[in-house]
Amino acid sequence: MTDEPIRSGITAHITIVGGTKEKSKAKDAIAFYKAAFGADVLFENSEEAGDRLMHGTLAINGSILMLNDDFPEMRDGKPMAPPSGCTLTLEVGDADAAWQRACDAGAQVHFPLDNQFWGGRYGQLRDPFGYIWAISGPETG
Repeated sequence: MTDEPIRSGITAHITIVGGTKEKSKAKDAIAFYKAAFGADVLFENSEEAGDRLMHGTLAINGSILMLNDDFPEMRDGKPMAPPSGCTLTLEVGDADAAWQRACDAGAQVHFPLDNQFWGGRYGQLRDPFGYIWAISGPETG
């Protein structure tokens, strides 16, 4: 039993593909998320016989992101499809600063950051692991 409060809401849990028993890609993702989004590592648990991450928990901008390496042997060796159909949205006070930090860390522009018709500033980036991140904040200028 733990004294930690029970979290409510939805927590994204992503799988990072491309790693091997000898080299974790999820640990590379953690390094990227630290540089791009200021992530703090709350928990990491690697497999016993190798380098792959079984479970990691990050705090990003007050929210939780969980991640792990892919384990194809749990699917009879079948490859996992690339990430699709999901956007991770980061709500920030300064979208331009968050955008620049992520781009400087290696994120690629998917949908340019700009003031949008609904009154917010919004754009999308693709991280090096295939996930789409939306940066959203107050409209500027």
